[in-house]
Amino acid sequence: MSRIVFNIRLISWMKNGISYTFKLILLAVYYMKQLYGNIAGLKASQIRLLRNLYSRNVPVESVITQEIARDISIISREIRRQTGLLINRRGKILWVIVGDHQRIVIPDTPEYRTLQGGLKGLRCVHTHLQDEPLTSDDLTDLALLRLDLMAAITVNSRGLPDLAHIAYIMPLNRSGELYNIFEPLPVNQLDIGCLELIQSLEAELDPVKHFHDTENLKERCLLVSASTTARQIAKDSLVELRQLAESAGLEVVDTILQHRKKAAPQFLMGQGKLRDLTIRALQHGVTLVIFDQELSPSQIRSITGRIDIKIIDRTQLILDIFAQRAKTREGKLQVELAQLRYLLPRLITKNTAMSRLTGGIGGRGPGETKLEINRRRVRTRIARLEKDVQAIRKQRKQQRSRRNKKGLPVISVIGYTNAGKSTLLNTLTNSHVHAESRMFATLDPSSRRLRFPENFEVIITDTVGFIRRIPENLMAAFRATFEELESANLLLHVIDISNPDFNEQISSVEHILEDLNLTRIPCIRVLNKQDVADPDIVAEQSKRLDGTAISAVNRSTLIPLIEKIKEFVEISALR
Repeated sequence: MSRIVFNIRLISWMKNGISYTFKLILLAVYYMKQLYGNIAGLKASQIRLLRNLYSRNVPVESVITQEIARDISIISREIRRQTGLLINRRGKILWVIVGDHQRIVIPDTPEYRTLQGGLKGLRCVHTHLQDEPLTSDDLTDLALLRLDLMAAITVNSRGLPDLAHIAYIMPLNRSGELYNIFEPLPVNQLDIGCLELIQSLEAELDPVKHFHDTENLKERCLLVSASTTARQIAKDSLVELRQLAESAGLEVVDTILQHRKKAAPQFLMGQGKLRDLTIRALQHGVTLVIFDQELSPSQIRSITGRIDIKIIDRTQLILDIFAQRAKTREGKLQVELAQLRYLLPRLITKNTAMSRLTGGIGGRGPGETKLEINRRRVRTRIARLEKDVQAIRKQRKQQRSRRNKKGLPVISVIGYTNAGKSTLLNTLTNSHVHAESRMFATLDPSSRRLRFPENFEVIITDTVGFIRRIPENLMAAFRATFEELESANLLLHVIDISNPDFNEQISSVEHILEDLNLTRIPCIRVLNKQDVADPDIVAEQSKRLDGTAISAVNRSTLIPLIEKIKEFVEISALR
């Protein structure tokens, strides 16, 4: 019976007094026996045989019964299409799927979203019309959908089942194997203790039981880079992404790097690598995957449509860190504005992709609002925030004007994140600005006065750290903060000379200064952390960069730097 005919009869029944509740029951019964996939051209008798499969049950210890295996083999040979069943752990057949000659397409199963570190609670049993084992597509579905088991039954020339090929995802093991594939079994030997096997697998994959310190739970994440740049640059970027993740309070359990000539437009990486990523995430109890590249809205939808893991990108991670660090009203406004600008093009219907954008890491601040938030409300909020930030810019301009009238020179401390800027400010001015050895420990700018023995003063301002590939939304939102640098008379560019990647960090900072039109301001390069760096490298780079080597935690090493600052202030006063 077609849906149209069925609905016409329901309308007729309604007119004849059939209750609304009864109508719903009939609809539920009908749709419970809905077939999925390629059913065009099937005879009514074939459709009836397929729908009758819904009334069958499988014992919990069996992958499938010999009788059901025979029936789906016979119908598959008759219609010359693969036939598949999705079966839950109680042995109930919940989906009957019809494919083509080579494959089936498993439908979306929103009722069976996987829990943290868990399997889906469904196994797939389907036919192969040719004498072949599990295919790459079968293993991909097993991984991406986190199925309990994947089984393929080969059908012989008489339309009878021959052998069953079965696989499941392996828990983490020394050999590094991703799957366990059984030796082919006759269909009358599939009582393998199916439920017990699945439950033991899930117990071994339980992240809380096997991976976490129960007193200090941290979200476990996997870092991924699908890079088209040079391999070493990609590796360095992944190292920095790890530092960002740890700064956000995450536990990094593994990294994946795929070097590609061209990024895949849909998934950014190849589907085979996406499959391996999913299995590795499951084996390690991972609940969050962070891509080093910025994901487009369509890529987020595509990836989250294939795997049941929360997905964010580098930009979203940085925004989350800023949301954690923002303490002042100004900082919170700017972070929220950046988050909403990032979120606006990614607002889609209420689905799994959206739920991943708005929860936990990568979803603080505005991301915690209800999923039903719409574009109009976001645009309205953005407009309001832009007015507030504009008011802050005006207020800062007035503060700079009053400061200029007092004639106090302004020195701004800039540099790559975690280079030691706040520590330097504290040591120079005997203050207690929050300083910590992690990325973006400082978000809200701080200003302190520094008095020289000659009885003149300067104002020293600490700023938010720079980073390579700083998100455009963040640059735009923090324009008011960066404008503070425009009134500076001198910049102290703090460089972590102990970092092997310090040359790239210098280039990143100077590139941002160019974007902000701040290269006209005099700058002193400060080579920090000389106490933990190679002395030969410090000496060589001090000459090459015309920099002053210091250890920001040791005041005695700051004397040459203080002399340079004093010399600059004295020269400026004479102009």
